[in-house]
Amino acid sequence: MTITTAPETEELTGAETILTEEALQFVEELHRRFAPTRNQLLEDRKTAQQRAAETGTLGFDPATRQVRESDWTVGEHPASLADRRVEITGPAAPAKMAINALNSGAKVWLACLEDALSPSWANLIEAQYNLYRAARRTLEFTSPEGKQYTLREDVDLPTVIMRPRGWHLPEKHLQIDGEPAVGALVDFGLHFFHNASVLHAAGEGPFYYLPKLEHYREARLWNEIFSFTEDQFGLPAGTVKATVLIETIPAAFYMDEILYELREHASGLNAGRWDYLFSLIKYFRTSGEKFVLPDRAAVGMTQPFMRAYTELLVATCHKRGAFAMGGMAAFIPNRREPEVTARAMEKVREDKAREASDGFDGSWVAHPDLVDLCAEEFTKVLGESPNQISRQRQDVNVTAEDLLNTGAAEGDVTANGVRTNLYVAIYYTAVWLSGNGAVAIHNLMEDAATAEISRSQVWQWIHNGTVTADTGQKVTTELVEKLLDEETARLQEEINDAETFSRYFEPAAQIVRQLVLSEQYEDYLTLPAYQRL
Repeated sequence: MTITTAPETEELTGAETILTEEALQFVEELHRRFAPTRNQLLEDRKTAQQRAAETGTLGFDPATRQVRESDWTVGEHPASLADRRVEITGPAAPAKMAINALNSGAKVWLACLEDALSPSWANLIEAQYNLYRAARRTLEFTSPEGKQYTLREDVDLPTVIMRPRGWHLPEKHLQIDGEPAVGALVDFGLHFFHNASVLHAAGEGPFYYLPKLEHYREARLWNEIFSFTEDQFGLPAGTVKATVLIETIPAAFYMDEILYELREHASGLNAGRWDYLFSLIKYFRTSGEKFVLPDRAAVGMTQPFMRAYTELLVATCHKRGAFAMGGMAAFIPNRREPEVTARAMEKVREDKAREASDGFDGSWVAHPDLVDLCAEEFTKVLGESPNQISRQRQDVNVTAEDLLNTGAAEGDVTANGVRTNLYVAIYYTAVWLSGNGAVAIHNLMEDAATAEISRSQVWQWIHNGTVTADTGQKVTTELVEKLLDEETARLQEEINDAETFSRYFEPAAQIVRQLVLSEQYEDYLTLPAYQRL
């Protein structure tokens, strides 16, 4: 065996169940068979981004025009995925959060091993163990205080869709032929090996959300993996169903092609709004002022370029018989502050009502208290129908220019926006280093995607010489250094715990400082942060 697990000081809950010799051999086979293609695809990403940055544009691929213009649909949907009007998202570990998600009353639980999960080895193994027990309806947890958490028997549990890590992320705890394993293949491989047959027998999967794809060839690779693993386990072709997050700007130009590559395995597309904004900033960060967006808080879903993206997604999905899934509103309730909760509920209700009206078949929430609200808004439109795939959006005519019309975005870059971005980036990175992948900051749910927007905007503003609308200050290295010092000091005062600050917030501040002040842009915050995890 050339796979070895690196030593860890923390206890690995469920390791004996998950890290079996047979399961690791399966991951090893996946890596050797598919990692070379993945590696080439990552190189292709760099070339494509450089070309787009130089030209300042993207377009629909003439070579795949026939796919976009011909008549075809995706495969039949299983009954357990017919109604997806409300999906709750969250990390698959710890067990308490997994149980709360399963008991929430949602139709689907997006069990995240990606942006909502800090990928420590302990977290990843516990997440797999929780999914193993969830598939067998044996998941339970007893808190240190003695409180018991079990799966409810009085409600239908959500269908589970697991989200593995993106293609770009390594798994340093598994070495194969002298290189880190591919994180996505580790996550998918362990889950599929342990649960595919059990889920198939129950009519519950296995189902996956595929993050951060940038090209239809990346979807083709996933399709090859699905076909290979179905054959290896004797499952019927098309058993695996995958929903692809359209959360990168190049993927927005390949929606038809992505569904086509996955055809028999395709379930739908999701409007992953926050990563989409991050990708847009990243892709065109050096392409001039027209791609400089206002403060993150000002870039909502009603901005023209965001409307173009979501309307194209709905129209494409329904034309192909696939689900169109809405995204995550950042606002979350706070049970200790009724006024905050009321405002959050109002904002989320507006967001879900708009999505349902636009033709989405369902949407995401990040908190159990939002499940009923989301279900209500979609039921107003769906009625007794499980979805609205039959609703064709033939009125939609989105051009490449519409998708890239960032110049029409309303709002300003402000000094407070710069400061807030730095605060959020440091705070989130510190929490990520401590082992949590999602956190409420000032009543907004932040995950890796929103932290990526925050630090990327600051880098872009520096390199474009952006001037703040409220103070007239140019965003310079010197100004950002000053604000970094002030926001780090602010966090130190707020945390008021020397050990916690030293262990997590100081290294987080160092990481963010390097990311926003470096001449070279780092593609993902989580890559340098992972080295310190």
